[in-house]
Amino acid sequence: MANSPASTRVVRVGTRGSALARRQTELVIEQLRACAPDVAFSVDVIRTAGDASQGSDANQFEGQGVFVRAIEEALLHGDIDLAVHSSKDMPSSLPSGLTIGAFPQRSDPRDVLVSRQGWRLADLPARARVGTGSPRRRALLLDLRPDLEIVPIRGNVDTRVRRAREDLDATVVAAAGLVRLGREDEVAEYLDPARFIPAIGQGILALEVRADDEWLLALTGAIDDAASRTCAIAERATAIRVGAGCLSAIGAYAQIEGAELRLDAFLASEGELRRTAARGSVDDARGIGEQAGDWLMDHLTLGDRAGEPETGE
Repeated sequence: MANSPASTRVVRVGTRGSALARRQTELVIEQLRACAPDVAFSVDVIRTAGDASQGSDANQFEGQGVFVRAIEEALLHGDIDLAVHSSKDMPSSLPSGLTIGAFPQRSDPRDVLVSRQGWRLADLPARARVGTGSPRRRALLLDLRPDLEIVPIRGNVDTRVRRAREDLDATVVAAAGLVRLGREDEVAEYLDPARFIPAIGQGILALEVRADDEWLLALTGAIDDAASRTCAIAERATAIRVGAGCLSAIGAYAQIEGAELRLDAFLASEGELRRTAARGSVDDARGIGEQAGDWLMDHLTLGDRAGEPETGE
C-alpha cells in the first residue's frame, strides 16, 4: 500500500460486483473504519470467471473457487490490498503468499425456503417444483422430500426469489444473503441446520490479505471473531478430508457449545446420502472436521449399509 507521512493510508478492497457482494464489502469496511478512523478505503469491483458465466448461480460452484481466483490474482499482483469473500465460495487451499486475515462474526448460517404461497417445506404440495442450482441443496431436499421436482436454476438472489413467486413453487437461498440485503420478509421457513446442513462456511465472510502485509493483518485481525474462525477451520477441514469438488454434495456446520465444538456433516453421491456428527474440544477444530470427513469417506460406499451414522437428532 502506498503511504507517505502527510497522506492518509488507503486500503484498496477487491470484491465481486453483485449487490450482495457489494453490501458485504460495505459491512466489512464499516467494521474496519470503526477500528481505524484515519484509514481510507476504496472499492475495486473485479469480474470473476463465475460472473462471466451469464446468470451463474454461486451455489452451483460452492468451494470451487471460480468466484475468488481473479480477485486473488489482483491481490497477489498488488492491484488491491484486501479481498472480501463469502467463505463458502473459497476452495480448500489458498494460493502461496495469501492468508485469511479475519473471519468476522458469522451471520445466520441457515438456508431458508422462499415459496410462492408462503409454504413451509413439509407443506409444499406433492411434486412441487423447487428451484436450486446447488448439488448440496438438491440432495438435502430429496432426502427430506423425495417427491419434489428439483428444477435447476441460475442467477443471483433476486432472480431466484422472483422465480419462486412466478414459475416455481419455491426455492432455497442462504439466510445470510437475505439478511444482509434487508429482505428477511421473503422467508417462508428457516431450515433446521441440523437436518438441512449448510454449505462449508455459510454465513461467514473471509478477509484475504497478503501473508507478508503485517500492518493489514493487524487491522483485519481487529475484527476477527474467534468463534467464526474456529467453525470455519472445522468445516473447511471436513471438505479438505473429503476432497470435495465443484459437484460434491457436501455440507458441514460447526457450533460451539461451551468448551466443546460439535460438527454436523453430510456427503451424498449417486443417490446415497450419509450424515454424521463429531464432537470435541474447541481447541481441536481441525481434528474434529477431519474426523467427520474420514467417517463420511469410510461409510459412503454404494451398497454398504452397515454402521448407520449419528444424525444429531
